[in-house]
Amino acid sequence: MENDVLKNIKTRRSIRKYKQMQITEEELQTVLEAGTYAPSGRGIQCPILVAVQDQETMAQIVKMNAAVMGTDKNPYYGAPAVVLVFAPTDRLTYIEDASCVLDTMMLAAHSIGLASCWIHREREMFETEEGRALMAKWGIPEGYAGIGSLALGYADCELPQPPERKPGRIIRV
Repeated sequence: MENDVLKNIKTRRSIRKYKQMQITEEELQTVLEAGTYAPSGRGIQCPILVAVQDQETMAQIVKMNAAVMGTDKNPYYGAPAVVLVFAPTDRLTYIEDASCVLDTMMLAAHSIGLASCWIHREREMFETEEGRALMAKWGIPEGYAGIGSLALGYADCELPQPPERKPGRIIRV
């Protein structure tokens, strides 16, 4: 069985090299809106998405994430847009809910010709004083944690072919 959704799932790859050209407002809005349709525990819809495109904020989050990683390289691979995802830690499924948002946005991005890569270390970034100050500036309530982010842009490379699927990962009972 094959359809566009299954093809999109099978062909999406994490991209780590981006053109230095900003995505369009329509493309960004499409990806963000898709994220709001991700499943969430009990339908609560609690994750908050912060889209970063301005150079000053981008430089700040690059520096923060690189510090957690212990490097001076850009952990977002030079993507022109980054979407940060936050969720309230008092929700039982906050990590799963935010993870569904990230996955949904990656599939949506791929379906409209954008490249993406899921980036970690947002939890550590936003546990710092600097991170908490940014969250307050953006109006994110107390009790929320950074879960992950999405590097987003146009691929500056060929899309890699998917590796062969490892056998023995499906058990039928």
